[in-house]
Amino acid sequence: MLAAYATQFSSDDPVSGLTVGDRPEPEAREHWSTIEMRAASVNHHDLWSLQGVGLPQSSLPMILGTDGAGIAPDGSEVVLHSVIGADGHGVGPHEPRTMLSERYQGTFAERVTVPTANLLPKPAELTFEEVACLPTAWLTAYRMLFVAADLKPGHSVLIQGAGGGLASAAIALGSAAGIEVIVTSRSEAKRERALALGASAAFEPGARLPRRADAVVESVGKATWAHSVASVKAGGTIAVAGLTTGDPEPAQLTRVFFQEIRIQGVTMGSREDLSALLAFMARTGLHPVIDTVMPLEQAREALGRVASGEHFGKVVLTVGP
Repeated sequence: MLAAYATQFSSDDPVSGLTVGDRPEPEAREHWSTIEMRAASVNHHDLWSLQGVGLPQSSLPMILGTDGAGIAPDGSEVVLHSVIGADGHGVGPHEPRTMLSERYQGTFAERVTVPTANLLPKPAELTFEEVACLPTAWLTAYRMLFVAADLKPGHSVLIQGAGGGLASAAIALGSAAGIEVIVTSRSEAKRERALALGASAAFEPGARLPRRADAVVESVGKATWAHSVASVKAGGTIAVAGLTTGDPEPAQLTRVFFQEIRIQGVTMGSREDLSALLAFMARTGLHPVIDTVMPLEQAREALGRVASGEHFGKVVLTVGP
């Protein structure tokens, strides 16, 4: 079957380690289902894997991709929850928590096998390309806003680095839920797109805000951390889900403890969170922001676009008819 998979690591040029070609069909397993893929989306996790982050040399070749949607063996349309081993379903009670494309082959393929318990019905209101955007970036954004930061209508949130899949998801979700959304970006064009998406204000990185926010969505790391700590209210929450510019140093701990700031790490979300997100999208008529759609054969170009940072929203790969 056709797949896009990691064959080597490179910290300087991660996409160079990606191969698009033939791979063996997935093996059948008890309590697992083989899905005929229709769409998968690209995440920074795929680039980190190509840099050797969280993926040992012994695991190569590894089909990449954490997100996806397709057709189940019974003909139903499904969305994949890509966290494996979180509850033991289909993998044994002592299975370590992992994601597709770490211990198990990922979604950048014509077919993928996942625990049957990880399948959720695809809402009719969303296309395969749209739901394929949800299980990583949108699910993480949902959990950051509504679980980690416990935001409610009328609250405010600062989203650092508008443009990527996670940030654009947080903007759309927060705005749809009645939250005041403030964003930062180096790009004037991305700031304008964020405003069009529902943000109430957009600033250059590091700009002084008119007032501090109830929470911060932080996935940039070193380049924005000091600003995040300075921009959140006393007793507020900084939800952290990434560090694309590296680990921050110093950590601003004096302000953290003096202002009683809560720092909450987030990695995706539970199956229940994904179910709630799908229902939220269907009820509100909200649709994911998609930057580009490409066929699986162009996976190298798709990952290259994400690596460039020029995208706004999700980059999606399509598979099959």
